[in-house]
Amino acid sequence: MISAHRSRSLFRSIASTIASALLIFQLILIAATLNYVMLPMAKRSADDLAALLVLSAQTWVELPPETRKDFELELANKHQFMLFEDAAILPPRKGFYPYLALLDNALTSRTGEPVSIKVTHIDTTWFWAEIHTGGKLIRIGFPKDRLNMDPPSMLLLALVATVAFTLLTALVLARRVTKPLTHFYAAAQRIGEGSIPESFPETGISELSGLASTFNKLALQVRELLANRTTMLAGISHDLRTPLARMRLAIELLPESTDPKLVARLQHDVEEMNQLIGQFLVLSRELHKEPAQQVDVSLLLGELADNARNEGADVKFRTRDNAVLSAGPMALRRILNNLLSNAVHYGANKPVEIDLSLKDNLAVIRILDRGNGIPAQELENVFHPFYRVESSRSNSTGGSGLGLAIARQLADANGWKIELLPRPLGGTEAKLSIPRD
Repeated sequence: MISAHRSRSLFRSIASTIASALLIFQLILIAATLNYVMLPMAKRSADDLAALLVLSAQTWVELPPETRKDFELELANKHQFMLFEDAAILPPRKGFYPYLALLDNALTSRTGEPVSIKVTHIDTTWFWAEIHTGGKLIRIGFPKDRLNMDPPSMLLLALVATVAFTLLTALVLARRVTKPLTHFYAAAQRIGEGSIPESFPETGISELSGLASTFNKLALQVRELLANRTTMLAGISHDLRTPLARMRLAIELLPESTDPKLVARLQHDVEEMNQLIGQFLVLSRELHKEPAQQVDVSLLLGELADNARNEGADVKFRTRDNAVLSAGPMALRRILNNLLSNAVHYGANKPVEIDLSLKDNLAVIRILDRGNGIPAQELENVFHPFYRVESSRSNSTGGSGLGLAIARQLADANGWKIELLPRPLGGTEAKLSIPRD
């Protein structure tokens, strides 16, 4: 059996796989868009702007001095350009501006000499190009708003939208696949607890519809199998108990001269057969979850411990207050009585301890003995019907091999957990865990 902490849920596995695939696809798509669409458009835009800047500088130089002011006003109104001659030296550009790097290359290509756009920050951000033309150094600039673009924000928005959309899509797809399987898992658990789940609708996706149809047929077959088995065993019980009654009568009618030891042995064998039939019927019939009631576990354990002491056992248990649980009283009593009887019977006449611990969401009852113990490889096998560890539970010690099987089935039917654990210095720990509502 794989432990829960080592296994991954199907929902998480599907969601992570779909999310990873979609994220990789979106990243490849973004990279392709940047390289084959946005970059060529940005280069073309930078080349057009470079041509306009160079043409404006050349035209200003070629114009008569008296008309240059009018040309400067026209550049400012139509193109948001500002033009100066022999202005003060500006410091080198700092920061990362991908578009300005493209504009540098375009200006350098058109002027034939290195040009690097400078940046100033006064009231607003301005970009400046220094162009040598007609023997003059012309500085022509434009505001950042003229570009009307913000690549970092655009990339961030695209990335955030991609991640959010990808995760949402992955969650929706994973939920659509795993939700029906979760219902199947819960229904299978109910079957394991002895309950029959409601039929699943046989609609929707063809594969899931087929699985629902198969599961419904399987649940019906299990129900019929359990009912037929119970009916058959009830008939067998009736047929067996009739000759047993005759055997009891025959024993009672034996002559008085019959050996008393023989009579006692025959009576013991008949009673043992009767008890075995009863235990087998309990194990075989369909077990339903018993309606829960408020049970004082400490009081119940104290009563079972007193009963064991009255039969000569050495049982140690200290009662405690506020130990009330919501549980099926008959199932709880039967399980605890079985575990305690086993501990006393196979405890090598040594003291048996009962421990009760209550946590926020769990009540744990531990019954500890110092007997020969059970080999680690047999700890699960002893819960199988009619299974006995020969070294410690041979026929000479009594027992049918049904007690722990019935206890496990009752625990499963009520949603409890029962375990047998080896103790470090020898002996066995029987542990019953009950969720607290």
